[in-house]
Amino acid sequence: MNPRDDKINEHFAGLVVRKDLVKIVKGNAIVPTYVLEYLLGQYCATSDEPSIISGIETVKEVLRKHYVHRNESGLIKSTIKEKGRHKVIDKIGVTLNDKSDAYEAEFSNLGLKKVIVDSDTVKKNPKLFVGGVWCLADMEYMFTEDKTSSPWILNNLKPIQLSSFDFDSYIEKRKAFTTDEWIDLLIQSIGLNPDLFGRRSKLLQLARLIPYCERNYNLIELGPKGTGKSHIFSDFSPHGILISGGEVSVPKLFVNNSSGKIGLVGYWDVVAFDEFAGKSKRIDRALVDIMKNYMANKSFSRGVETLGADASMVFVGNTQHNLPYMLKHSDLFDELPENYYDPAFIDRLHFYVPGWEVDIIRGEMFSEGFGFVVDYLAEILRTLRNHDFSNAYTEHFTLSTDMSTRDRDGINKTFSGLMKILYPEGKASPEEMEELLRFAIEGRKRVKDQLMRIDKTFSKVRFSYKTKTNQEVLPHTLEEDEYPLLYGTKSQTEDVSVSASPTKSVASPAPSIAAEASLEEHHAATGQAPIKTNGGAAKRVVADELSLKEGQLTVQENQKGISFDSLFAPYLKGATKIVITDPYIRLLHQARNLMDFIEVIAKLKPDEDEVEVELITGEEEVKRLQQLEYLERIRDAANAVGVQFSWKFDYTIHARHIVTDNGWKILLDRGLDVFQHVEMNNTFSLAARMQKYRQCKAFEITYIRTEITKSAAVGAVETKPKEKAKPTREPLYHNGSIDWNAK
Repeated sequence: MNPRDDKINEHFAGLVVRKDLVKIVKGNAIVPTYVLEYLLGQYCATSDEPSIISGIETVKEVLRKHYVHRNESGLIKSTIKEKGRHKVIDKIGVTLNDKSDAYEAEFSNLGLKKVIVDSDTVKKNPKLFVGGVWCLADMEYMFTEDKTSSPWILNNLKPIQLSSFDFDSYIEKRKAFTTDEWIDLLIQSIGLNPDLFGRRSKLLQLARLIPYCERNYNLIELGPKGTGKSHIFSDFSPHGILISGGEVSVPKLFVNNSSGKIGLVGYWDVVAFDEFAGKSKRIDRALVDIMKNYMANKSFSRGVETLGADASMVFVGNTQHNLPYMLKHSDLFDELPENYYDPAFIDRLHFYVPGWEVDIIRGEMFSEGFGFVVDYLAEILRTLRNHDFSNAYTEHFTLSTDMSTRDRDGINKTFSGLMKILYPEGKASPEEMEELLRFAIEGRKRVKDQLMRIDKTFSKVRFSYKTKTNQEVLPHTLEEDEYPLLYGTKSQTEDVSVSASPTKSVASPAPSIAAEASLEEHHAATGQAPIKTNGGAAKRVVADELSLKEGQLTVQENQKGISFDSLFAPYLKGATKIVITDPYIRLLHQARNLMDFIEVIAKLKPDEDEVEVELITGEEEVKRLQQLEYLERIRDAANAVGVQFSWKFDYTIHARHIVTDNGWKILLDRGLDVFQHVEMNNTFSLAARMQKYRQCKAFEITYIRTEITKSAAVGAVETKPKEKAKPTREPLYHNGSIDWNAK
């Protein structure tokens, strides 16, 4: 095990399980993850390998003997009859037979109906009435000649979920983990490998958990197929229910006026609508009206009586078009069914998860490490519904008074939910709170900005907050920074007075990089001039017509539209010698990044000229021969097209930068490793073939103009920054971004 798994087992022994075991034991059993992990938690909640192996065999045996497959229901019935008694694992629902005044159970896979259930069992498990519950049931068979009686007897029923846990112990053990360690533990708990996700991507995954710990929380996620949108709401918790197809009746969801029976919102913590998108879906307008009232007021009417509930509502669906198409031709809610495409309904949503940022799930993204038994985590999240951290940030930050009550509620509830997930003790540093507050504002801003497209009566809102020093910060959505010409209404795109810095709204020099073709084409088609920002913006900015400027570019995690051509080409043009300093050109993906950089140089230079490229890097200790092979192959390929590539090893370097003999020094905080993982062997992936379609890691690049002196002896490039490039004050690093104006 790695150190992370060692620490998890040290502090949560018996409450965690290795996540890859689920696939090992599942076989062809169509059973929710929490059912399998409940069993694994009984027999495999340990780090001892022999015990795990033994436990796996035990769980397989339990499933083999007791799990009911639909096509084997006859065999199980025969087993119960012959043995007289047998335990089964099945999904069981209960109805009241008012003619016989008895509760009757129906077994989903076993196919049994009208099995008598005693009143005490029903009172202890009210969810048996709505949607059914996975249970371990002790069944008996006793033949009777009375045709009105069933020979099947439910002797005992135990829902498959945790019976008890120590919440105070959970809070205390959380203190042993750093925030990064805790986030990784939670990501592994939902079955994903945290090493393949950046910080923002992890927060997007964890945002799906907020409805489980926050009452009456309204979440929507629309995005491409295959990103795992519905997994959390179908398999993760016994306290949530997923409605397939997105269609449901008023009696089933809220209340049946004829019988007085409360619907799903009265029994489940989370009610999720799968496949919610689809313009052609027929939706009852009365259902939408009742839902709007419930989402706003936490109540619904039954005749003359008003009832309340605390179920959170989640809507997940697939989009048919990519992000820039939606921004140009419609809006981010365009895929909703007609009756839900209603400003009043949309305004009640607290957070919009940008599904287009979530990567399509691949095999290597699943975790093999240890995470919480999901049933344990589900109970923790349910307990946290009784806590409220909505105002925890008010000691350090103040929201803009320009926001409406619904805007504030959405931000506060999202912030509270994230605090419960990451800092369940309710305490965090101002920097940690600020990260969550920005994230919460962004999710609500995404909703409100689209509302202004849909309904012109919605006025523009200044989504911002102030720090204790009275400094105003204006968070942007990522798509706002990626596509500034397509985002928002006309009045919004004309307002360029606000910085989009992902940390602070401050003035700093804007970099000049080449515009992507998409911006150029849009400019030509619309006649709109490119937007210029007053610095620090995480958006593509267009170069001045004739000159390049010094400055800094900040790119957010998951941002697209970035390429080495746009980042480097204007600054490399005309250079005859380029020195790259990066201590980590060692592994295959790092060597591939270097090759992509050399490709930019090869495209820029005239065929008849040569350019020298020197790499200064660190030497790989374990796979040194492999590193040398990569560098030699790069040299051979580069030399063939007139790029004279060489390298040398330096064990003392830490900084990463590029220096050219045409007067530029480019500071790289991540080196050339700016893109997230892509399946490079996938011939049919545009992201593998074209950098502009890849998601980025968060990074910064600073462009500095230099004076040039050349050493005739060795031909080396020596540069020094011009005096005018020096800041008047020392830069202050804040959340990974340089504030040049800091005191």
